[in-house]
Amino acid sequence: MAKRIHTLTVFEHQPVRQGSGADQLSAAELQALQLHHGEKGVPYFSLIHRGVKFNQYVGVLQVGKRLIEVLPKADKDDGEDLWRNRLIDMLRATGTLQVENTSSSQLKIKPNSVLDLYFELLIAEMEQLLHRGLVKQYRQTTGNRTALKGSLQFAQHLNHNLVHQERFYVRHTTYDRRHLLHQILYEALLLLQRLNTHPQLHHRIGRLLLDWPEQDRLKAYPALFDRITFNRKTIYYRSAIQIAKMLLLNYHPDVSRGQEDVLALMFDMNQLWERFVYVSLRKYAPEGITVHAQNTKSFWTPDQGQKRMMRPDILFKSAGQKTIVLDTKWKRPNGYGPSPDDLRQLYVYLKYYGAEKAALVYPGGNKTVNGRFAPLPGVGSKFSGEGSLLFLPVGNEVWNWQQEISAVVFKWTAKHQNPTK
Repeated sequence: MAKRIHTLTVFEHQPVRQGSGADQLSAAELQALQLHHGEKGVPYFSLIHRGVKFNQYVGVLQVGKRLIEVLPKADKDDGEDLWRNRLIDMLRATGTLQVENTSSSQLKIKPNSVLDLYFELLIAEMEQLLHRGLVKQYRQTTGNRTALKGSLQFAQHLNHNLVHQERFYVRHTTYDRRHLLHQILYEALLLLQRLNTHPQLHHRIGRLLLDWPEQDRLKAYPALFDRITFNRKTIYYRSAIQIAKMLLLNYHPDVSRGQEDVLALMFDMNQLWERFVYVSLRKYAPEGITVHAQNTKSFWTPDQGQKRMMRPDILFKSAGQKTIVLDTKWKRPNGYGPSPDDLRQLYVYLKYYGAEKAALVYPGGNKTVNGRFAPLPGVGSKFSGEGSLLFLPVGNEVWNWQQEISAVVFKWTAKHQNPTK
């Protein structure tokens, strides 16, 4: 049976403290998070007095029998269900899930969290591999055999077979299904069996464990995945291996007691929002407009030391080959407007890229605030460029949301072709 688990849903930048309530952490859970944080820290939460405070990272943290779901929030009136669905939509749309073969139609459950989604994606990929037929690979094996096959390992043969002269200690090549790809997926499957809480996935995990060929156990570490190369026969394993890598490398077992393991699948909302706006604009860009992500230029070169680079989030050229720069910001400005640093950044983009206009792009709301930068000294009364604030609406469906994002941006682009003089 899938184990019983308690879900705690919070929003980014929200603190959670130790206590006895359903929305609080137990002493063991807090201690597990503190150990996971360690001396070097982790980017997705910080330690506070008797608790933790989440940063701009969203996703899931499973701590023992507690699943902490951290959701994004663009507006104070937004609810949990809205942003749980929007987070999954954003991960799918931006390719963050890194799944090439599994389509939405192949998924059979409605995920309660990002973690459920990843679990079923891996299960679906492994079911496809079994249906297609698992590949065999050559591997080197050593051991005692009753026939001389391969090369005799003389020292080991003498050590093991002085009284068993009918045996041979040999090293030889075997062609079978016990190899690294299947080992990694087997380890990931055992992890799913340990952590899964969704009843509809439980029997599918059990069936896969019965059908999957016996494997030697291994310990996952980053360099292990660097050894993997895909060829014509194994290219179908790529998506499953990518998901298994994410799960295995983000799993941190409690080696002291084995009860409060931590699995962290967290995503930086700043990066996710930037990528989501970019793919939306690319998808619905009018004819003649080209959209580019993070166009990097060097803008300071010291006599000694490291260069400094300039990299706007999104840069595109209009039909008239006029450059426009967008800088995405997930955190909306307070009542006093954008920070001076953000506006200075826009100003530099305008000048360095020769852009006609630039904008800070925020989630939530549906309005545009246009502004102009003051003229440079000695230039007269001409303004130095247009800088705007674009607040992009959140649609009900992901395709609708992406269309609305593109509509607001490209309407703003077309409406103000020339800065006010």
